[in-house]
Amino acid sequence: MIAFKLIHLLAAVLWVGGMFFAYVVLRPAAVEVLQPPERLRLWDKVFHRFFTWVWGAVGSILVTGFYLIYQYGGMAHVSHHIHIMLLLGLVMTVIYSYVFFGLYVPLSLHVAKERWKEAGELLGKIRQLVAINLALGVLTIAVALIGYASN
Repeated sequence: MIAFKLIHLLAAVLWVGGMFFAYVVLRPAAVEVLQPPERLRLWDKVFHRFFTWVWGAVGSILVTGFYLIYQYGGMAHVSHHIHIMLLLGLVMTVIYSYVFFGLYVPLSLHVAKERWKEAGELLGKIRQLVAINLALGVLTIAVALIGYASN
C-alpha cells in the first residue's frame, strides 16, 4: 500500500508543482523577455510537454486514490478529509480536461496557423483556469496534510 501512496503523492507533486512553476516563474519571465508570437510558440511547446506528464499524473492519482479507498473498505470507511480530497481532485480533473480539450487543442491549432489574437485569447483563459487549479491543488495538499495529522 505504501507504493500506491507514494505514486499518488509524487503524481500530485508533479501536477501542482508544475502549475506553480508555470504560473509563478515561467509566465512572468516569458512576458518580460518574449514578444507575443514567440511567447505563444513557447507556451504551445511547454503545454505539449507538460500536459503529457499531467495526463499520466491524473491517471495515476485517480487509479491509486480509488485503489487506496478500496483498500480501506470504501468511501463509508475513510476519513472526511479523503472525501474532500476526492471532490477537489475530481473538480481539478474536470477543469484540466476542459483546459486541454477546450482551450489547449484550439490554441495549438491557432499557433500553427499564426493566428496570434485567437491564440492569445485562449492563453488568457488557460492562465485563469490554471490559477484556479493551482489554488485547488494547494488546498487539496493542505486538506491531505491536516487530515493525515489529525488521524
